[in-house]
Amino acid sequence: MLKELNPLLHSQLRLAVISILISVEEADFVFLKKQTGATSGNLSVQLEKLREAEYISILKTFRGKMPRTICKITQKGILAFEEYVQVLQSYIAIKKR
Repeated sequence: MLKELNPLLHSQLRLAVISILISVEEADFVFLKKQTGATSGNLSVQLEKLREAEYISILKTFRGKMPRTICKITQKGILAFEEYVQVLQSYIAIKKR
C-alpha cells in the first residue's frame, strides 16, 4: 500500500517554498515572492501554514524603516521534506516496474 503524500507539502506553493529554503540558510519574503511568482497575500498565508506546522521559522525585523520577514527551514521541515521526497520516489518506482 502506498503511503499518503504529506498534504501540507503537496501544495505547489508550500512545496516551492520548502524546496527553496532547504537549499539556502535563510530567505526573505521578497526573495521567496520573486522566486515563486506568488502574490504577497497568498505567500503570507502559505508561510503562516508552514510556520504553524513548525516546518519554518519566521523572524520579522526592520532594515531601516522597511519591514523585513526572514524565513528559515526547521529540522522538522527538513525531515518532512525528506519524507515527502521518499514517498514520491516510491510512487515513481511503482511506475518503473
